[in-house]
Amino acid sequence: MTFDLVAQDPHTKARAGVVHTAHGSIETPIFMPVGTVGSVKAVHQRELKEDIKAQIILGNTYHLYLRPGLDVLRQAGGLHKFNGWDRPILTDSGGYQVYSLSKTRKIKEEGVKFRSHIDGSQHLFSPEGVMDIQRVIGADIIMAFDECTPWPCEYDYASRSLDMTHRWLKRCIERFDSTEGLYGYQQTLFPIVQGSTFKDLRVKSAEFVAEQGREGNAIGGLSVGEPAELMYEMTEIVCDILPKDKPRYLMGVGTPANILENIALGVDMFDCVMPTRNARNGMLFTTQGIINIKNKKWEADFSPIDAELGGYASTFYTKSYLRHLFQSTEYLAGMVASVHNLSFYLWLVGEARQRIQTGTFLEWKERMVKQLMVRL
Repeated sequence: MTFDLVAQDPHTKARAGVVHTAHGSIETPIFMPVGTVGSVKAVHQRELKEDIKAQIILGNTYHLYLRPGLDVLRQAGGLHKFNGWDRPILTDSGGYQVYSLSKTRKIKEEGVKFRSHIDGSQHLFSPEGVMDIQRVIGADIIMAFDECTPWPCEYDYASRSLDMTHRWLKRCIERFDSTEGLYGYQQTLFPIVQGSTFKDLRVKSAEFVAEQGREGNAIGGLSVGEPAELMYEMTEIVCDILPKDKPRYLMGVGTPANILENIALGVDMFDCVMPTRNARNGMLFTTQGIINIKNKKWEADFSPIDAELGGYASTFYTKSYLRHLFQSTEYLAGMVASVHNLSFYLWLVGEARQRIQTGTFLEWKERMVKQLMVRL
């Protein structure tokens, strides 16, 4: 994997670049739709490509390991062949799922023992094992195995956890560098910066991660409940340390405003379940602000969902019809809303990229952060 820096905004730390992988190039800043179990919920792969214009999607090691399992994925020839997605894929290592399974897991130096949320069976994730699993899944970009600490978090715990995450990272690198991809193309390992919301721990982790010299780096452990201002503070500290010639991926973030503010701090890659999860609950992100489509005010509004956004789902269906689908609990409701929200997120980062290249990002960002969070 390689990264070309194309443009730097003159008024912020925002950048535009291109990530080159075995399955194609990704223009940054980019938002990556989350396909946890190998599927972006309620969205066809054709819609991801043609309507949403996704350039890369996510899979999740924990979930794919449990279902369909490594035997099926290996027989299929990896996740790309299994789900029919021929563009880049990134896999999360399962560290966040382990964090969310706090009642059914034990963290030790060896790794994490946990019980499956499906059938209660016991499993062990070690740094080496997670590298091997991600080799079988076959994603273009894979994540190091880390511990994601909760917020709020005691300093001593965050410090001990960080040291272990760094030891795990060395083990991940050693295993990754001593093995080959299984399907005839190269994979890339991203380390993850942790350290909760403690400045000295974030500095320590960012410096350690930067020293590893990998092709890209991730920032984890944010967007776990901390105030947005703390997220931005930690992100800025880390981005100022991580190499400028490598892509920076902020994991699990976030709202449209979060994405724009973090682009301004130097982040290149984002993912979040928010656009699809909120879509299934009737919350739409639009170019004019946020709509709760279930509200009665949209009952007889026969205008398109978002005429300014363009695209099939957003211009073909009316607000009134989409509200009717939700009121009738039709499956199509979640499908239309999901395609719309993801189209909006990809439009947002595409617009940001254009503004960075023309040097007009700051003024546009300040205006859009206010506009996009208005409740319509």
